[in-house]
Amino acid sequence: MKVVVLGSGVIGVTSAWYLAQAGHEVVVIDRQAGPALETSFANAGEISPGYASPWAAPGIPQKAVKWLMMRHAPLILRPQPDVAMLRWLYAMLRNCTAERYAINKARMVRVAEYSRDRLDALRQFTGIHYDERMQGTLQLFREAKQLDGTAKDIAVLQEGGVPFELLDRAGCIAAEPGLANSDVPIAGGLRLPHDETGDCFKFTNALADLAAAAGVTFDYGRTIERLDVEGGRITGVLTDRGRVTGDAYLVAMGSYSPRLVQPLGLRLPVYPVKGYSITVPITQANRAPVSTLLDESYKVAITRLGDRIRVGGMAEISGFNNHLPEARRATLEHSVGGLFPGAGDLARASYWSGLRPMTPDSVPVIGKTRLHNLFLNTGHGTLGWTMACGSGQVIADLISGRTPEIETGDLSLDRY
Repeated sequence: MKVVVLGSGVIGVTSAWYLAQAGHEVVVIDRQAGPALETSFANAGEISPGYASPWAAPGIPQKAVKWLMMRHAPLILRPQPDVAMLRWLYAMLRNCTAERYAINKARMVRVAEYSRDRLDALRQFTGIHYDERMQGTLQLFREAKQLDGTAKDIAVLQEGGVPFELLDRAGCIAAEPGLANSDVPIAGGLRLPHDETGDCFKFTNALADLAAAAGVTFDYGRTIERLDVEGGRITGVLTDRGRVTGDAYLVAMGSYSPRLVQPLGLRLPVYPVKGYSITVPITQANRAPVSTLLDESYKVAITRLGDRIRVGGMAEISGFNNHLPEARRATLEHSVGGLFPGAGDLARASYWSGLRPMTPDSVPVIGKTRLHNLFLNTGHGTLGWTMACGSGQVIADLISGRTPEIETGDLSLDRY
């Protein structure tokens, strides 16, 4: 079967790889000049299944009001005359209940844990390298009340059999020795020793090379204009350089996926939530993080990637824009500079932003649509890198007519 994959970010490329491994002819189309040049380019670098948590949670509306008033705010809301934004915000607020949080987190952890297993298998099978490290993730709490609020997350970890460590200040410094140089108050931390890190851009490019060697065709610099439909099935993809046809079609275009499927009568509740990152060259390795640290106060992830530190985070709801305001960079520098002083040269840091494709329940949309040969793999939000391999394997199984190894009935568009 010929499968046309739309999008060459980490989700599209992993999907293409697993589809090729299943024996399909695969063509990947993207408007960019190569893989992983948008949201997958400079994300936080963490692969953290255990920290897979919905943004919509009890108490979030109240916290959001407080965050909006902070100088280094983890949330920035810039209202637009945009019906899609208002609809998405309303749906997210409806998910801010204890019951919905538990359901959504369980779904996310299921996909994320499976994805880590698939990544491990892929690494062993291919020998792929991407500045990878397997030294866990530390969620750091500056305030005691943050530490006290971990009970619901720990309960989910225990139910899923995910190993964790609850640490005091000394334990946090033992896990991340660079913190010894910080004067930031540390109430404690939650460490997941089985989490990983790595450069998503390097991974996606390396896997694209492996996929091409396995027969996948990558058609870059080609703008996707529309999907043609007839008789309840897709008949082709119209691009700025002509039409492409196949037997099955997979939409993996991140935040741009809803625009493509809306004319087909499909309402896909994915909206761009902008994130920022800086990449800092390390100057004193003994002061730098050894893995990933999550700064809970500012919702910032600080990750060691080889001889660099990637600092990423924040959530800006402002539609489709990639403006780089200095205030957002200052927040990232404030977090890493306070926790790991002297570790890197902030003056030489590169600055980036990307549009994360978020669903209102934070669970990705993976599965078949009501159109017979149209499939979706999108809406992973901040966890595209964490969930990529699992999502790619699942969608390859579904397109191939095989039963996936994990439950997927509650991941499709039908849940809305």
